[in-house]
Amino acid sequence: MYIGIDLGTSSVKVLLMTTDGTIVDEKTSEYAVSYPKENWAEQNPIDWWQGTVQALKKLISDNESHKSEIKGIGFSGQMHGMVALGKEGYVLTPAILWCDQRTQEECDEITKYFGKEKLSDLVGNKALPGFTAPKLIWLKKNHPDLFNQIEVILLPKDYIRYKLTGVYATDYSDASGMLLLDIEHKEYSKEMLSFIGITEIQLPELYESYEVTGMLSEEVKSLLDLSQDVIVVGGAGDQAAGAIGTGTVKEGIVSVTLGTSGVVFAAHDEYKVDDDNRLHAFCHANGHYHTMGVMLSAANCLKWWVEQGSKVEFDVLLEEVDETISEVVFLPYLMGERTPYPDPNARGTFVGMDMTTDRHDMTKAVLEGVSFGLKDSLDLLVDLNIPVDEIRVIGGGAKSMKWRQILADVFGHEIVGINTNQGGALGAAILAAVGDGAFDSVKEATTQIIKTVDTVVPNMDNHIKYLEKHKKYQKLYDCLKPYFNN
Repeated sequence: MYIGIDLGTSSVKVLLMTTDGTIVDEKTSEYAVSYPKENWAEQNPIDWWQGTVQALKKLISDNESHKSEIKGIGFSGQMHGMVALGKEGYVLTPAILWCDQRTQEECDEITKYFGKEKLSDLVGNKALPGFTAPKLIWLKKNHPDLFNQIEVILLPKDYIRYKLTGVYATDYSDASGMLLLDIEHKEYSKEMLSFIGITEIQLPELYESYEVTGMLSEEVKSLLDLSQDVIVVGGAGDQAAGAIGTGTVKEGIVSVTLGTSGVVFAAHDEYKVDDDNRLHAFCHANGHYHTMGVMLSAANCLKWWVEQGSKVEFDVLLEEVDETISEVVFLPYLMGERTPYPDPNARGTFVGMDMTTDRHDMTKAVLEGVSFGLKDSLDLLVDLNIPVDEIRVIGGGAKSMKWRQILADVFGHEIVGINTNQGGALGAAILAAVGDGAFDSVKEATTQIIKTVDTVVPNMDNHIKYLEKHKKYQKLYDCLKPYFNN
C-alpha cells in the first residue's frame, strides 16, 4: 500500500493505493488562503501540516486492516510557494503562494541584471511573479530582519516532508519552478543564488521524484499509529505529479488540466526550451524533462461565475450549455496571466454583449474563453515541434463532458478520458511505489495503472468557427493591455 499526499491551494488530499493502482480510500482536509492586499496570496504552513495530519489520521484509522501494509509516501504539491524557516524549523513568515503577484518589480530587477538570454541559459525560464526567487528578493528588500534569519527555504510540499521526516529535501520537478535551478544540468544556479544573496546550504537537497529522501520519524509513526518503517520519496510539483497520474510520461502524449489553474503539459526525453520562454521548461517526475503552458485561472473562472456572477449551481449552468457558439468573448485573466502573456495586471473581461445576451451566452463564453487560453499553450507546443498524438484531460472541469466537447472543438483534436481523475495524489502514490521497488520505472508503473477509457471527437464545423473566434480572442489582450497596465 502507498499513500499519495496532494498539497493543494485550498485543501490537502491523501489517498491510499494498492500496488495495482486501485484506490482504496481518500480523505481531504481544507484550509484557508489569505489575501491581505491586492495581488497578495498567503497561507500559514502550520495549517498545511495540521490539515495533512488530520487527513492522514482519518485515512489510516478508517483502513485499520491495511495500515500495516503501508510502505511508502509520495507527494504532489502546489509549486513556487516560498516557505522560509529559521532555527529548528521555525516558520518565519506566511508562505507566499504561486498565485501571488506582488513581485513584478523584483522580476524586472532579475531580468535587467542578467538579460533575457542569459537568464534563460541559467535557469531555463523567464522571471515571473509566481516563482520563488523574486519572492526571496521581495522579502530581503521589505523584511531584511526576517531574510537574515533564514536557515532553509522550502517549497510547500517539502515543508510537510520536513515535518514527517526531519529532512530538508526537494525534487527536481518542483525545484524547477523556483527560478533557482539550472534545469538542463539539474543543479542550483550559483549565479542566481549569489544575486539573491543566499547559499546552497540554505536550500534543500535535490532528488529525483521517485528517489527515497527519508523515513517517517518515530514521533510521526506514533502520531499516526504506525509501527513499521515507511519510506518517503521525493514526490513532485503538482503538474508533474498530475502528469504521472495521467500517464503523460512519453513524447506524443499531452495532458490538459482543467483545475483551479489550467495546464497544457508535454513530456519529452531531452531538455527543450522555447526561445522566448513563453512556455515553462522544467524537469519531469520521470527523471527526464517536460514543457508546459500555464493559465492562472481555468475551472476557477467557472467557480467565480457560479459564485459571483450567475449565483446558479454548476449543474444548472452546465445543463443549459449546448453546441451554440456564444457571441460573447471572455478573457479568463481573473488572477493575471502567465502563458502566453506573463502579465500580473491582466484582468477577466467580457466583450460583445447586447440586449439579447443571456446567462447561457455568458456561461458558454466562460467555458470557451478558458479553452482558448489552453489552446494558446497547445499552439506553442506545436511551434516547438513537440508531437501531439494524444490529448488526455483531467481536473475538476474534466468531469463535464460538455466542457470536454468544447475543448475538442476548440483544439480540433480528439480528447481522451482515462480511468482516473485523481491526478496529483495518484501520481504521488505511484512515485512512492516506484521508490519502494514495486515497479522498475515510472513508465512501467503508469503503463500498468493508467488506461484510456473514452474519446470525445471534435465537431469540425464548430472547430472552423472556433478558429475565427480564437483570432478575435487573441486580439483582445493586445487591445486591452494598455488599460490593464495603466
